[in-house]
Amino acid sequence: MEALAINRYIGSSPRKMRLVIDLVRGISVDKALEILHFSAKHSSRDAEKVLRSAVANLVNKEDAKRIEPSDLYVKEVFVDQGPTQKRISPAPMGRAYRIRKRSCHLTIVVATKA
Repeated sequence: MEALAINRYIGSSPRKMRLVIDLVRGISVDKALEILHFSAKHSSRDAEKVLRSAVANLVNKEDAKRIEPSDLYVKEVFVDQGPTQKRISPAPMGRAYRIRKRSCHLTIVVATKA
């Protein structure tokens, strides 16, 4: 049994989010939650929120039997690039520099072992 959770338009660049996501790919959910909770990266908060949502989705989907987070693992995790906001910063001699504020979409799939 598996369930997924998606968070869209996260205000972090995909490159920074992938640094956090690569830490939890393929490991058990309780270990992944521990890693994300104590990570110093800012985007680990969003990743932890999405992982908890995926676990809750699986628990709600499977009403008949009791599911423990220790029996689950992170099956699939990926980050896609979202829309980029373009802003302008003043530069010397009347010029302007373009600032690109990137966003990303995070998808986490959680499954039961065995």
